[in-house]
Order: sequence, then structure tokens, then C-alpha cells
Amino acid sequence: MNCCKILGTIDDLKKVINEYKIEEVVQTQYNLGDKEAPEILEFCRSRQIQYHFIPDLVQIHQKNIDVATIAGVPLITLKPTPLEGWGKVWKRIFDIIGSGTGLIVTSPLMLIISILIKLDDPKSTIIFKYLDDGSRVKRVGKYGNLFNFYKFRTMKPGTHNLRYTDLAGKNTRDGPLVKIENDPRITRIGNFIRRTDIDELPQLWNVLKGEMSLVGPRPHLPEEVAKYEDHNRFVFTIKPGITGLAQISGRSDLSFKEEISLDSYYIENWSLILDVKIILRTFWAIIKERKAS
Repeated sequence: MNCCKILGTIDDLKKVINEYKIEEVVQTQYNLGDKEAPEILEFCRSRQIQYHFIPDLVQIHQKNIDVATIAGVPLITLKPTPLEGWGKVWKRIFDIIGSGTGLIVTSPLMLIISILIKLDDPKSTIIFKYLDDGSRVKRVGKYGNLFNFYKFRTMKPGTHNLRYTDLAGKNTRDGPLVKIENDPRITRIGNFIRRTDIDELPQLWNVLKGEMSLVGPRPHLPEEVAKYEDHNRFVFTIKPGITGLAQISGRSDLSFKEEISLDSYYIENWSLILDVKIILRTFWAIIKERKAS
């Protein structure tokens, strides 16, 4: 190490990278703690910094990597995801065409749903725009940026925060996510809208505006994301989606770890063909749900 200038410790890494405009990181210590190693990896991923590491033998089987040997030492390089570069452009074109077409085709259905929501509760708003405290409904998007989120109202007004208080004992999800079993806040028309996923249709506007994608990780609430560990934040390197690999692979039955794993797989293995397959599987799942009901 006499030939190398020491710029700091592992705790100084983020500061050093920002100060010296580092473009590549080589991690030579493979026995870092369970917290430190994922933090370094996700920090590099989120800033498109080339990341290499010298592994122990168990790590060599991992996917999405290139392996080289330097002076007899195996050096692993994390490959860019398909959504870096032109992949991002093609996905955006696909989103614009898909969301624009979807808005035109589903506009009569959305008008009917809007009327039904008003008939069910004339005092409620059609689109779920505001929380109990009057603030706008937000979701966490790409790179952790917040955006205004559109969704048909399916719950009674003024009941959003009950998920963290009176109804917390009915939460069926693990980790930071919340899913209330037999949710009493849902309106009569809301039950039907949710079963058929029609409540998601206004999100086509989010897609057209560039805040969401047709396919991607599930858009989560800021208070849920605040509880994420750093190594879970890889999913925020792309836009959230109306549907996604995790959404069609078990809906709310997945554990938080399984959902993150599926979202990470999607990011690392993205293709337009995969997006089309996920959308088709989404339609099929909706059809099966309608037949079952």
C-alpha cells in the first residue's frame, strides 16, 4: 500500500467520491460487514460509478457481473444494467405510446367509474389526491424524488392514517410495507375497483408525464420508503411502474425481501420483450380475478 495515497477510511468513502469525482471503485476487502458492503454497492449504483470487488469464492457465482483476473486475483466488475443508455430511451418511447393509447382506450371506462364513485359517495373526490392532513398524495419515484400520484378513490375520506394506528394489528406485510387484511376503510364500489385493478388507470397520466413507467417496481409511500435499508434502494434507480414483476408474482403475498429481489432481477435483466410479457400477464391476472369473482 506504500504506492497508494490514503484518502480516508471506509466511513469517508462517500465524501471522497464526491470530492475527487471518482469514476471507479475497487473494493479489495471482501469481509466487510453485512451493512457496509451493500451500502458501498448501492451508493455506486445510484451514481453510475463503475464498481469492482475482489470476492471470496462463494460470491463468484453471482449474476450480472464480469470476472477478470489481475495478478492471479479474481476481480469482479458489476455490469451496467440494460436500462442505462439506449435501453432507457426505448423504454420511455414504449411508455409514451402505451400510456397515450391506454388513456384513449380506457377514457370511457374511467368516466363510468368516476360516475359510480360519485353515486356511491357524492361528497368524496373521484381521484385520491389529498391525505387526511390536506397534503397531496405522494409516491417515491426515480432516485427518491416525490411526485403527485393519481389513483381512483376506493377508501372512505379521512381514514388513510388508520393503517398506522387502529388498523396496525391487521397488517399482513413484513418489513416497512403495510397491507390491511379485510380493510374496513374500502367503499362499496372500491371493493370492485380494487379487485379488477381499475383504480390504477389514472396512473397512465403519471406515465405520460414521465413520473412512472408502465412496468417497474411498485410505487411506495414516503413513510414506507423512509424505513428502507440502504441496500434496498437499488429499486429507485428506475421509475416505479403501474405493474411489474413483483406485482404479478404474488401481489401482497410476497415478503418484502422477495419483492425487492424480483424488482432487482427486473432492473438487471430488463428488455422490451420482458415488459410486454409482464403487461400480458397482468391482463391475464385481471381476467382470472374477474372470473373468480
